[in-house]
Amino acid sequence: MRFVAVAVLLTIMVIAARRARLVPRRGQNMAEMLLDFVRINVAQDILGKEKAPKYVALLTTIFFAIFAFNITGVIPFLNIAGTSLIGLPVMLALWVYVMYLGAGVKAHGVGGFLKTSLFPPGVPWPLYILLAPVEFLQVFVLRPVTLAIRLMANMVAGHLMLVLCFSATQFLLFEASGGLKPFGALTLAGGFAITLFEVFVAALQAYIFVVLTAVYLSQSIEDEH
Repeated sequence: MRFVAVAVLLTIMVIAARRARLVPRRGQNMAEMLLDFVRINVAQDILGKEKAPKYVALLTTIFFAIFAFNITGVIPFLNIAGTSLIGLPVMLALWVYVMYLGAGVKAHGVGGFLKTSLFPPGVPWPLYILLAPVEFLQVFVLRPVTLAIRLMANMVAGHLMLVLCFSATQFLLFEASGGLKPFGALTLAGGFAITLFEVFVAALQAYIFVVLTAVYLSQSIEDEH
C-alpha cells in the first residue's frame, strides 16, 4: 500500500513536470500552487528567504509524502493510512531528527549547538540547573517522539472511527432487529462525514509535521532561541 502511494505520487509529479508549460494548465497550476505553498508559506516564512532554499527539497518531500501516505486511509480497497503504523512515522521523525541536529552542529559546532540548545540566553544562571535537563529532554527526546506519535495517533484515531461507523452500519442494516435498522442510516451518514473529515486531517497532519520540521531546523541554526 505504501509502494502504491509512492508510485502514484511520483507519477503525478513526473507528468506535471514533463508537461510543464509557460502558460500552465489546471494540473500544472495545482502542482505549482502546492510547491509554492511549502516553499513560501512554510520554508521562507519560518526559516527566512536566505536559509530556506537549502531545506525546501526536504520540506517539500516530507509534506507530499506524508499527505500521500495519509490519504490512503480513505481510498477504497486500501482503507488504511500508511502512517497509521508506527514504523513509517518513526522513520520520518528520525530523518527530521538527524537533519536538525546536523544543521545545528554545522552552524555552531558541537559545543555551540549544545550551548544554544541547553542554555537559553537571558536566564539567571542558577535556573540552568533546572532548565538545562528540561531543554535536553525537549531537544533530544521529545521532539522526534512527539512528531512520530502525533502523526500515527491521529491517523489511527480516524481509521478506528471509520471502522466503527461502517461496522455499525453493516450490523444495523443487515443483522439488527427491525426497530434498530433506521439507525443504520445515521451511522452511514456519520461514516461519510468522517471520511470527508479524514481528508482534511490527512492534509492538516502533513502541514503540522512539515511546519514543526521547519521550526526545529530554524531553532537549530539560529544563534538564539
